[in-house]
Amino acid sequence: MAIPDHLTLEIVTVDRSVAHGEVDEVVVPGSEGSFGVLPGHTPMLAALTVGEIEYRRGDETSYVAVSFGFAEVLPDRVTILAQIAEVGDDIDVTRAEAAVKRARERLARPAAELDYERARLSLLKSLVRLQVAERSRHR
Repeated sequence: MAIPDHLTLEIVTVDRSVAHGEVDEVVVPGSEGSFGVLPGHTPMLAALTVGEIEYRRGDETSYVAVSFGFAEVLPDRVTILAQIAEVGDDIDVTRAEAAVKRARERLARPAAELDYERARLSLLKSLVRLQVAERSRHR
């Protein structure tokens, strides 16, 4: 079997399709660490964490903020099923900045009053959203 020339990438949530198209490479935030996918990759299934999906077609690189879900990798296709996924142009920067501030304030409270993991994830999600928004503006 010949190695494919490209990958078909599909990023979906319960509500909508976030991205769909042919790409040359994808970098995915797996729960065990980020991993890259090129055409011909060995089939695999991976859990996602909070992070940024980066995909490239030619010289154009795009970014999507994701939170949890799964990635199915086949030699010619990558399918991302995410709980939350947002392209940079859809991110409300003011809202994300306010969420960063709230999460940092929560993390500064005494430990007895804090659900630490929830506050940490909230901060991480907001920081990733801001990073994706910034990268999308500078393409």
